[in-house]
Amino acid sequence: MKKTSVIIFIHLWIISSIFSVWAQDFKAIQDGIEYAEIKRGTETEPIKLNLLRLDLTKVRLDVVHAMDAAIGTETTSSMATRHGAIAAINAGFFRLDRSIFAGDAVGVLKVDNNLYSESSNGRIALMISNNSNRTEVYIERANVSDFVSIKGKDFDVGRNRERKDDDLVIFTNIFHPTTLTANNGVEFVIKNNKIRQIFDGKGSSRIPSDGYILSASGKMREHLLGLIKIGTKIKLLGKHSSPTDFMASSAYGKSEDITNGVPQLVKNGVIEITWEQEKSSKSFVETRHPRTAVAKLKDGKFLMVTVDGRQKESVGMNLRELAALLLELGATEAMNLDGGGSTTMFLNGKIVNTPSDKEGERKVSDAILVFPRKKN
Repeated sequence: MKKTSVIIFIHLWIISSIFSVWAQDFKAIQDGIEYAEIKRGTETEPIKLNLLRLDLTKVRLDVVHAMDAAIGTETTSSMATRHGAIAAINAGFFRLDRSIFAGDAVGVLKVDNNLYSESSNGRIALMISNNSNRTEVYIERANVSDFVSIKGKDFDVGRNRERKDDDLVIFTNIFHPTTLTANNGVEFVIKNNKIRQIFDGKGSSRIPSDGYILSASGKMREHLLGLIKIGTKIKLLGKHSSPTDFMASSAYGKSEDITNGVPQLVKNGVIEITWEQEKSSKSFVETRHPRTAVAKLKDGKFLMVTVDGRQKESVGMNLRELAALLLELGATEAMNLDGGGSTTMFLNGKIVNTPSDKEGERKVSDAILVFPRKKN
């Protein structure tokens, strides 16, 4: 055996020894939901983990966005409580600032078959399909975007986000009552695939409930004003593919709910941390932080994990340690979700982990909620 292979083997063996999780660690909460609170690591570097193991024939999963809109933030516990969920974890990455656009998903987000946000850098996504007898989950990298077709010309567009310079964005009524744009662009009101109104030099147009707005700035404004008039036909079309083979994603079409993450951790039962392909950073992978992750298990169950960090009681994990743990737990596919101060697990009316922010539970963009499956 080569020296490098021996070193890798020993490293993974040490991680497995430190983070072993036994069957008796899990306690049944109710039919289809098992919970474990585990303390591992060493005396000087303790690690606290919370795990939910779910039988997807007995529970269903839903992604919800804060305030039930495309922007805004809300705590995971608030989203879970409002929707009557048994359990929840925080989910995708998002814009975290003090602007009115805080909570905008930084990556693909789809809720109840409504696309809230396009993907970013072909990053990993959790796709959920709730069938009558079972919830199916897919963990895949995806390129998801929109384009509009006008007079034989196609234009890539953003969706439900801040309009930048020389930009083209569509706004649907799940965004906000208005587009929240400045008055330095042009906005086209579109209903039934036709331009109904044009507002040039006017911002924050009201978004129709039976249509959408195409908003353009800078060079895109000039270009579209020379192409479009009242009554011009326009088509809004979506694109989705795998970043690795550019084939249409079959999972995307099947899934009513999707949230984003970065990076992939396990693929086909092997550790595969795709941070370079997903344009993340080496330090993000190698530094210990609070973490939130999900995994599909060999036995068909679904695992939701939080790792506390930045505390004396728990130092957090780097992504190689997290991937090794998930593999030890039987993961065949796994991905990292938003972590740090966002990391939160909610169960039976209370937060069961210890969020790292001094203020307590952080307001986030979206969450994955767990509900009992309705009996037929």
